[in-house]
Parts: sequence; structure tokens; C-alpha cells
Amino acid sequence: MSSVSIKEVAARAGVSPGTVSNVLNRPEKVAAATRERVEQAIRDLGFVRHGSASSLRAGHSRTVGLSVIDIGNPFFTDVAAGVEEVASERGYAVILGNSSGDRLKEERNLLVFAEQRVRGVLITPSGPDLTRLGQLKERGINVVLVDHPAERSDQCSVAVDDVVGGSTAVAHLLEADPGRIAYVTGPLAVRQCADRLIGAGQALAAAGRDPARALEEIEMSAMNARSGQQAAEKLIAEGRLPDAVFCANDLLALGMLRGLLQAGVRVPEDVSLIGYDDIDFASASAVSLSSIRQPTHRLGRVATELLLDECDNPASHAHQQIMFQPELIVRESTR
Repeated sequence: MSSVSIKEVAARAGVSPGTVSNVLNRPEKVAAATRERVEQAIRDLGFVRHGSASSLRAGHSRTVGLSVIDIGNPFFTDVAAGVEEVASERGYAVILGNSSGDRLKEERNLLVFAEQRVRGVLITPSGPDLTRLGQLKERGINVVLVDHPAERSDQCSVAVDDVVGGSTAVAHLLEADPGRIAYVTGPLAVRQCADRLIGAGQALAAAGRDPARALEEIEMSAMNARSGQQAAEKLIAEGRLPDAVFCANDLLALGMLRGLLQAGVRVPEDVSLIGYDDIDFASASAVSLSSIRQPTHRLGRVATELLLDECDNPASHAHQQIMFQPELIVRESTR
């Protein structure tokens, strides 16, 4: 893929090359509408500023880029620790980008990675559109998907089977024969949330229950403790507490637990509760939390090993799509 010039970006955006330069170096001097038009042209053309493009042709730095959805989530903190561990062992530094689930922010992070001449990129994508990753590959930057299965045989990925995880969580709740089960989740546009819902439905169907009637979906805008507590408060205020709750991650579950306990609802006597990820806080909560454990640290390590092998041994490297299996951890919050 040939280098794209500032003049080409300017022509695409309908501005002067000087305006493009300001967007790249002094964005505060450019009106918001103009800046967005230029940034869109940069994304469309796959532009990397000239000096970095020249460096990319000459070689790569001893760095790898890591883009995650939410570094405030201990799941991603543990993944990042695994990444850094392998990178350090191999003499690499890690540049971290936090997308906050925002596609445009993710694209800006990837642009920074390219400008910094990273050797490769590890990414948990914020959405289904992976076009930008293809552009990185065209520039000679290898990419490995983390916590997201690859759809192509020429793409390495490391993930956990979230359908199995969702099924395992609900099958455990069903052992106590609950009447109503709620699934508290983040946006179902997030692949992990959707896959865990599919698994929950499979467990209900296997138990002879109609998922459409037996499972209430409660979709929250964020997957944090505040959202979990808000979901609990909403259920309590409406007088429709379920017998069991499956939360799409432990942060939601810990918030749900706090909301229930503050309202005098007993866990698990009144409501059974299970989370997902088995973060460290799960075992240390007021009522220790049952959860679905993911090998987070190992995800980061294996993904980085795959990436650096592809970088160092392109002729012999074999692309792998690795799928780990989750594990049920039973504690006090379920019957």
C-alpha cells in the first residue's frame, strides 16, 4: 500500500494542507466540524504522517500496541499484565490504548500505534468493523485479536468460549430451580454480551424451558458496578425481583449485589447471583461472588507470543485461532 500524502488528505476533505497539518499537530486550532471532516479523510485513506511512514519502511520499533475496551475493568488489567510480561521478556515495551468502546477513539489509537512504528498490535475490537485492522496489515503491522475470535484463517486470535460460559452460568442457577432469571448485560452489540446471552438460552432450552419466557434481558449502557446497582434498584422499585440473576461481568454483579443488600434483599436466600470473569474482587465481596472464570493473564501471554512469532518468523508462522474454555467458580452468592 503506497503512502498517502497530506495533499491527498486535504483534497479528500476539501481543505488546505495547512489545515490538515493543524489537525495532526494543533487540533485545538481547528473548528470541530472541519476537524471531523479531516479525521474522516484520514480514516478513509489510511493516512500515516510522512515521517512515520518513512520509518515504517525502514523498520519497526521495539514496541507493541495494545488496544482494550475498558482498562478500568480488572479483566483487561489482567490481560494487559500478561501482555506486558511476555513483551518485557522479549525486550519490547507496550503502548496502551483505551478505546472506552468508542470506534473513533479506537481508530485514533491505531493511528498512534502506526505513527510510533509498533512491531504489531493486540486489540479487543470495540465493534464488528475490522477494516482498519486490514489497513494495518497492508502497512506491514501484524495484528492479533484478543478476547475476540477471528473470522479469517489468516488472522491469529485468542478468545474464550462465551457461549459455553453463558450456558454454564445459567445451568448452575437452574440447579436451584428458580422461577424467574434475569440477565443483566451491557450493550448486546458487544459480541461477548450477545454470546453469553446465546449460551444462557441454550441452558434454558436444555432444561425444557422457553428462553423467551424464562429469561428477562436487562440491557445497560455500561458494564460497571454503577450500572449493576442501577439495575438492582430498578427491579426493586418495580417490585419484580427475579429468583436468580446472571450478570455479564463481575462489575455488574458486584453493583447488583450492593443494590440488593442495601435494600435488605438476601443473597442467595432471596436472589441467587452469578457474575462473569472471576476478578479478584469477586471473592472478597460482602457475599463472595460465584462467577465464570476466564484465563485472563494467559489470554494476554498467548496473544503476545502469537504476535511476536508472526513478526519474527513470518515464513514459518502458522496462524492460530485459540479458544479457551471458561470455568465455573461456586461461592456464597448462589444456592
